Amino acid sequence: MKNPIPKHIAIIMDGNGRWAKIQGFKTRIRGHEIGVTALRNAATHASEIGVKYLTVYAFSEENWSRPKSEIDALMSILVRSLSNELETLQKNGIRLNAIGNLDSLPRKCNKELQETIKATSANNLMTLTLALSYGSRQEILIATKSIVNKVLDGRLKIDDINDISFSKELSTYDLPDPELMIRTSGEQRISNFLLWQSSYAELVFLPVLWPDFSRVHLEDAISQYQKRNRRLGKTSDQIEMNE
Repeated sequence: MKNPIPKHIAIIMDGNGRWAKIQGFKTRIRGHEIGVTALRNAATHASEIGVKYLTVYAFSEENWSRPKSEIDALMSILVRSLSNELETLQKNGIRLNAIGNLDSLPRKCNKELQETIKATSANNLMTLTLALSYGSRQEILIATKSIVNKVLDGRLKIDDINDISFSKELSTYDLPDPELMIRTSGEQRISNFLLWQSSYAELVFLPVLWPDFSRVHLEDAISQYQKRNRRLGKTSDQIEMNE
């Protein structure tokens, strides 16, 4: 039995810099700029085919160690994109969301981000979550500290700590776990992205660099997902009995 279209897809958008180098550009920036177009197309198509949540790895905690010139350009692209893509988000009923250490973003970026989030808050066809200055290990540590404080304050009993109570402490507390995680560029790792949330996600690694990612690639990844045998800890016999 074929799996339905995943409700939540997560994407590691990798390969912008390599794409720019292959194309002959002197810097990686052009790759990031074209990557915005790839994201717009992916989000629009995902919304059209019934995906309810799309979460993309836009900027990791580790990316702050990149050259300052590239970081400045990335932040500028972020501000410009949020402004330019508002019409696309509204037209397609896409609500913008963001996770990560948003306070570390430049003030102008955070301001534009929060304004776009507010402007699209009533949209309900799909939620597009940008992971910005995000690291899953850091997120888990923050959640752990919050739970410890609640136990020490008497607001939470140790016996009440479980998957559900822990998940509520994560920045994705209001999102379902992704069923499908896609990584472009041919690299086969998840790079500190949604470690807790992707415990049972199907992983699809595509050789295409992110700026070249198209609807065809999205549909290919979904097709691979639909063909997978998702047992979720059960045996194949148990799955067949429930079909």
